Order: sequence, then C-alpha cells, then structure tokens
Amino acid sequence: MKTKIAIISAFMAFSYSFAQQTADMNASMKNYSKMIDSIVVSEKIKMNKELDDIDHDFKQKKITSDEKQKLRADIASKYEETINRKIDAHKTEFEEFTRQAVKNAVLKPSDSLHKDKNQLVFGIGGVSIRMNEDKKTPKDYLRTIELSANMTGINLTSKDQPFTFFNKDSDVRNTVINSSILTLRYESQIGSFTSPVFYRFGLGFRTDKYVPKYGRVFAQENDLLFIKDFDRGNLRRTYMTNNYITIPLDMKFVLNPKYIDFNGTKYLDGKRTQLSIVAGIYGGVRVESVMYNKFSNENSKRIVERERVMQGVNNFIFGGKLGIGYGGFNLFIQKDFIPIFNNDARLNKKYGLLIGIETANIKF
Repeated sequence: MKTKIAIISAFMAFSYSFAQQTADMNASMKNYSKMIDSIVVSEKIKMNKELDDIDHDFKQKKITSDEKQKLRADIASKYEETINRKIDAHKTEFEEFTRQAVKNAVLKPSDSLHKDKNQLVFGIGGVSIRMNEDKKTPKDYLRTIELSANMTGINLTSKDQPFTFFNKDSDVRNTVINSSILTLRYESQIGSFTSPVFYRFGLGFRTDKYVPKYGRVFAQENDLLFIKDFDRGNLRRTYMTNNYITIPLDMKFVLNPKYIDFNGTKYLDGKRTQLSIVAGIYGGVRVESVMYNKFSNENSKRIVERERVMQGVNNFIFGGKLGIGYGGFNLFIQKDFIPIFNNDARLNKKYGLLIGIETANIKF
C-alpha cells in the first residue's frame, strides 16, 4: 500500500502538473494523510490475515479457484466499507479524494515502486523524462528503452595526433557545438538481479557540420574535395554536413549500486540516482553529404547553393566511446577509428574526435 494513501497524489497524480499549494493546505493534507494511513494500515493487516486463510484453503483444495476469487472480492469489499465508515467520522472537504484512495489501497497491490513513476527533470545535463507507467516490479526498472539527444563538438585530428582538441592546423573552424546525435536504444542488465553491469544497443542518427575558416568554402572538382578561397561575392554562410545512420553498442557499469528487496529477492534499485561509466563501440553508414553556401553579389542580395558531395568522404565510420554520468548528467568522448575523409580529400586533418553532453532523454 502506498504510504500517505495517495491524498497528495490525488492532487498531483502526474509529476508534470505544477499546481501550487499554500503552506496551511500542505500541513492540513499531511495531517489528514497520516490519519488515513493509520486507519488503512490497521484494517489492511486484518484483511491480509483473512486473505491468507483463503489462500491456505485453496492450497489444501478445500475451495475451488472460482470460490477463491469470489471470497477475496467479498473480503476486499467488506474492508473497503469498513475503512470508509471509520474515515467518515473525520473527513470534511476531502470526501471524494478519500473514497478513491481507500479503493486503491484495498483493491490494488502494494507497490511503492510507482511513487513518482512519471518524472520530468530539468538539470545541468538538460531534460530527462521517465515514463514508467507499465513498470510493476524492480526487475522492470532494470531494462529500459531510451530516446537520447546529444549535442557534441567534433574536431578533426590526424592519425599521429588522435586526441588533439581544437587543433590549430585544421582546415575547419574549431566550434564547441557543431554535431548532434539522436539515438533510440535498449538497455538491460547482465547477470543476476544485483549485477551493476548493463549492456545497451540501438539505432542512431548523427549529423556533423564543418565550417571552413573565414573566407573559404568547400569545393569539389576533378574527383577531389578541397577547401579554397571564395571569390564570387560577399560570403554570408558556408558549411558542409555529413549525415550517418549509426548502431552503437555500449557497456555500462554502475559505480554506486543501491539495492531493494522485493518478494524475498534482492534487486539493484534502478530508480536510484546512479553514478556510472560507459564504454562502447559504434559503426555507421553515411547517407548524405551536402555543401552549403549563402552569399550575395552585385546582381543579387541572396544566393543559396546546395551541392551533394560526391567524393572525398568515406561511406562508413567506426569508433569507440567513453563516458561518465550521474543521474541525468552524461558527458562522453567519441573517437572515429576510420577517417571521415579519404585520400580524395585535400585536408590536413581527417579523423573525427567528438566530446558531447546528453541534453535530453526519455526513458520508457
């Protein structure tokens, strides 16, 4: 049975609602919920004793399955009426809330897991949403489907200097955010219910944007991709994008495991805030690359050019990932082991190095 018998939950059944309560009303509701808790717990103990007797008779084959269900329903109805009668002597303006709370307490199974099951959290890592309506046991919280959105900064590095951020010798600008990754992934526990190790895999979409240094643009000619000075007017905006469909495979290790007992079994508590590290690999296939130029000249104030990139870019990516997270805050680094640009690209740096933060996730 839920502690506080859901009187507060009746006003805030879903944690997305933000109804404001005065201090006096909060105090009144707290006292009232304590009174209901005392009555319901006392009667629930008596009810469970009778239900246990029915289960014992059923196991001894003294009653049939249909008789068992009918007796259990009759007992639940009896105690619902008893609780309502006792509360009638105390309740005032909370009458409708009380009847619903008692009905839920008697007819629904005890499940403290559902407290705050739907959550919308804003933090330094962005927005985190948990949709846990269907989760009934601790085991259900150990496997999730998650939609994750990440903002990243991609730097181009060389093979001999693979981890150099903001390389000055790069042909493109070093921008803090110039890439994004959207991933739908499945996560599940490895080993026993107390194991702190999880695996996850999914399907993602990654977009990288490269902006040449000031006054220069991407160009392709004679089967080569290169960067050159722009001399056809006043350059307002320019970039090149690579889009990939990716498949990530990660291992997650919970560093501060907390546990919960449920029906005699010990579980890792998936609802607790977790400190974790993530290590994984990913592969991807390029679906499109586009060059974009926006400029003006003596004939027009706005000229926009879009051109598909036909050479200079590898069709596949493969790399590794390392990250650390606490609650909804997740920071990670990704390194492309295969160069983004091939030998047909006349660029100084060709390998991708990404550092990113998870800005939003929805867990189901």
